[in-house]
Amino acid sequence: MTKILLVQGANLSYLGKREPHIYGTTSAADLDMHLRSHSEQLGYDLDIFYTNVEGEAINRIYEATRAGTDGLVMNPAGFTYAGYALRDCVKAVGLPYIEVHISNVEVRGIRSVLSNVSVGMLTGFGLDGYEMALEAMLRLLEHEGDL
Repeated sequence: MTKILLVQGANLSYLGKREPHIYGTTSAADLDMHLRSHSEQLGYDLDIFYTNVEGEAINRIYEATRAGTDGLVMNPAGFTYAGYALRDCVKAVGLPYIEVHISNVEVRGIRSVLSNVSVGMLTGFGLDGYEMALEAMLRLLEHEGDL
C-alpha cells in the first residue's frame, strides 16, 4: 500500500480559528477526518503530522523515510519563510515532495524557501488543495518509472 506523509507546519493546528477570512472555518480535526476518508476511498496509507517546531518536522520526515514512506505532501505554513533546515532535510531524503498552501501565497507576497525542492505546488485552492496534492502524489508515484 502506498504510504504518504502529510506534514502540517507551524500554526496549522489552529485551523478554523486563525484568520478564518484566509484559512476558512474548518478545524484541523475536521480536515484530518476528511483526508483520512479520502485515503480509505483511494486505498493509500496517510500519516498526518502537525508541528509548530521545525526540528520536529525534520525528525518526522527522517523517521518516515526509514519506515518506507513513498511520498511527502507538506504545508510548511510558518516554516515557508525561513525553513532552510527543513528544505535541506527534504532535499536529503529524496522523497517526492508536493507543497500545498491554502491561500495563494504569490498573491500575498510570500516566497517559499522550500518550493525549489518540490515536484510542484498547489496554492490558493483552499482546503481542496490537500486532496489535489494527495491525488497528484498518487499519480506521480504510479507513473514514477515513466518519467
